[in-house]
Amino acid sequence: MPKFIIFILLFSASITAQQVAILKYNGGGDWYANPTAVPNLIKFSNDNIHTTILEKPKSVEPNSAEIFNYPIIFMTGHGNVFFSESDTKNLRDYLTSGGFLHISDNYGLDNYIKKEFKKIFPELEFQEIPHDHPIYHQTYSFENLPKIHEHDGKPAQGFGIFYEGRMVCFYDYESDLSDGWEDEVVHNDPLKTREKALKMGANIIEYVFEN
Repeated sequence: MPKFIIFILLFSASITAQQVAILKYNGGGDWYANPTAVPNLIKFSNDNIHTTILEKPKSVEPNSAEIFNYPIIFMTGHGNVFFSESDTKNLRDYLTSGGFLHISDNYGLDNYIKKEFKKIFPELEFQEIPHDHPIYHQTYSFENLPKIHEHDGKPAQGFGIFYEGRMVCFYDYESDLSDGWEDEVVHNDPLKTREKALKMGANIIEYVFEN
């Protein structure tokens, strides 16, 4: 697909449809984890930062032309991720033409993400995002990436892939942001913890829509 057509599709999606998607990846990992997370984030963003995102996200496969309809795609899970050659090419075209991927490590994705992203961007590495980066300072301001759940005693970190100076992927590690977006009954997280996760998620959406 020519890049100018891809750009038009992404621009149209971000301005008119304002719909987001969840990445249905291969490899056997649970791409469908946290089913209430993205719908809750959409509602929070629409209510608090005045977005007009359709309330139900779509699921989209990485090698599908449909991926270009969405300005931001969310990805989570605990296990194996595998990108085929066609997945890799399509994801690179999507990300280099204006698309954005948010990856929320639900504990267990890290090794797979780093390995598979080397197929997409062999020339690039994940870089830790400094705390003064605008993604942390949109409607809501954070000095640190919120820590929602504890796993290995490691600090929460935000990493990014930058292509020609633009962040095309944000990866929250040891944070569990998407767990914090889930319905309260799922993890019994305190309200303040869930609010922090939702506010950071809203920041990510706001950053993507404005950049």
